[in-house]
Amino acid sequence: MIILDDVQFSKQSWQQRNRIRTPNGLQYLSVPVKTAGRLGQKILSCELVEQPFVKKMVKSLWANYAKAPFFECVIGELEATMELAVSTNSLVEFNCALISWMANRLGVTTPMIRASTLGVGGQRGEHVATICESVGADRYLSPSGSEGYLLEDKDAFEQRGISVRLQVFEHPRYVQRFAPFIPYACSLDLIFNVGPTAPEVMRSGRRPPRRLGSDYEVCPEVLI
Repeated sequence: MIILDDVQFSKQSWQQRNRIRTPNGLQYLSVPVKTAGRLGQKILSCELVEQPFVKKMVKSLWANYAKAPFFECVIGELEATMELAVSTNSLVEFNCALISWMANRLGVTTPMIRASTLGVGGQRGEHVATICESVGADRYLSPSGSEGYLLEDKDAFEQRGISVRLQVFEHPRYVQRFAPFIPYACSLDLIFNVGPTAPEVMRSGRRPPRRLGSDYEVCPEVLI
């Protein structure tokens, strides 16, 4: 898994926020980042705003998940992880700490590499293809939201002998803190509500990947 930290930061994106389930639906929790006079900065250069936002986030989690079955089992560890990560004053360090914590809770053991350590160039698909080449990959599994630019830049992958597949995920249902069930909250929602069965629930939504430009064509590769 490549952490794409060497591309331009995008305000109000998944790079700095995610959603939790509240009585009124889904609500964003955002990590404040310094942006004034920093147009075009890369993710790895983003500094956190000096304010106690972690305490505010934890307060929001307590307000909405205190009665979730597995909340109190993990909130202390999560808060400690966030407090340690925020001391780095770096968005990428903060995000990587959370990703690693969640991966551990979800039984994900895939090695993670930061793109910034690879020293490769290129833009958009060319950049991604070069990253794949640098780590010896012959397949690239992408979120479906990137299909547009991947179709435009598919030659960059074909020239390197790298096949591109798009992730297909059918969101599983589980008992949330509030009804009715609303999909696509952050993975904390799953962890707080189902605890040790979270990995099994998450993986139940995996489907075979599809090819670029196809509505849905099952590929022969095994699920990743």
